[in-house]
Amino acid sequence: MLAQTAEAIEAMRANEDEVDANAIGEMIAHDPLMTLKVLAYAATHRSARMVTDTETVTATLVMMGISPFFRTFGPQPTIEQRLAEHPEALQGLNDVILRAHRGATFALAFAVHRMDPDAPLIHQAALLHDFPEMLLWCHAPALALRIRNAQRADATLRSVAIQRDVLGIALYEVKHALMKAWRLPEMLRRISDERHTEQANVRNVLLAVRLARHTAGGWDNAALPDDIADIAALLNLSHGAAQQLVRSVEA
Repeated sequence: MLAQTAEAIEAMRANEDEVDANAIGEMIAHDPLMTLKVLAYAATHRSARMVTDTETVTATLVMMGISPFFRTFGPQPTIEQRLAEHPEALQGLNDVILRAHRGATFALAFAVHRMDPDAPLIHQAALLHDFPEMLLWCHAPALALRIRNAQRADATLRSVAIQRDVLGIALYEVKHALMKAWRLPEMLRRISDERHTEQANVRNVLLAVRLARHTAGGWDNAALPDDIADIAALLNLSHGAAQQLVRSVEA
């Protein structure tokens, strides 16, 4: 997890009786890897009596209980500790996390505009969209650097092609395999499945993530007009209104 998350958890642990699931959930929601850790733990430790998934971190905490959460998640290793000797990898990971936050913010804005009742889950799906890349930076920084450097050397290369060349597999395939292995909530897995773009909530996530990626270096990316056109179609807006909406979210 991020060092700031670890520090916040320890501060809350010292005042356990003063915190609730909403406070912890809002804090964890700023950390994609801790979000993933909590969801994966809950999914693999479900009571046989539970017939439905807890789809968000806050719902998981309500079901789990505050004291059991603190017992389960004692002092945690941090990203900053793990990558202390790999500053370039730490920066690469932080870039992905920042992009994930921007994508999640866009996704939530689109979902709210669409009046989607699953807006919190859409936000979470966008936040976790690139978690395999985050894990790659943590566990195999040399490979993550090879992929990033190849992309920078030739912007025309498709990300999937580079990933297959370096890893022997595409990261989206890793994502689906891990989400299934960790038994993450079915609704979250469905919203995260880019193979089902006929579903509006899937397009909501993908377009938000795509916009965040294309605007990571500014608003002059050549792909932006197509992004805005697709967002306009999703939100039933004119091109100009869609452009105004995304810029207002960024502001």
